Amino acid sequence: MESTRSGLPGLTSARQAGLIACRRCGQVHAAGAVRCKRCHGPIRSRDTESLQKVWAWLIAGIIAFIPANIYPMLLTATLLSRSEQTIIGGVVELFHYGNYGIATIVFVASIVIPVGKFIAIGYLAITVQRGRTRHVHQHHKLYDVVEFIGRWSMIDVFVVAILSALVQLNTVATINPGIAALSFALSVVFTMLSALAFDPRLIWDNEGPADA
Repeated sequence: MESTRSGLPGLTSARQAGLIACRRCGQVHAAGAVRCKRCHGPIRSRDTESLQKVWAWLIAGIIAFIPANIYPMLLTATLLSRSEQTIIGGVVELFHYGNYGIATIVFVASIVIPVGKFIAIGYLAITVQRGRTRHVHQHHKLYDVVEFIGRWSMIDVFVVAILSALVQLNTVATINPGIAALSFALSVVFTMLSALAFDPRLIWDNEGPADA
């Protein structure tokens, strides 16, 4: 990949040197190559449709995130009662019963991380669209963080799936996933696809002259 900054004194980027790397296997080719000689995959210097795909998946993720917080995530039924818990309702109840650690984990994984990813991906996309920037390294680090935390975003879905599988005591008590579980899973998947669609090489193309 073209990871060398042109703004650093004495250094030339791979693009400036007339080189291009295959994103699939990393094999370096001369500029103008169409197909990789190692893995035979297509070669493109930049994904020209990256931002369109990023915004499409991001908007889909935000739309799916709304019902995930409005509708119940967990449906609990016993002999005497039936209850429905939303994500926020579950966090409040956990705090009420003194399970502060679990409540914090659920809140961070279900609210803070998804919203943070929405903001971070949107910020990166807007920055690239605006043109030159003076904080290339910080933006690249932000992109790495978004990719890293994406794997932890499904914790709510995993918890619901485990509870649904374990707590099935016929007529005594049952726990089933609500519609919010599917919406939340879709939101996470859409957000991950949005991050994957983002071409980080576009960040380096926007390097400002004062960013040294």
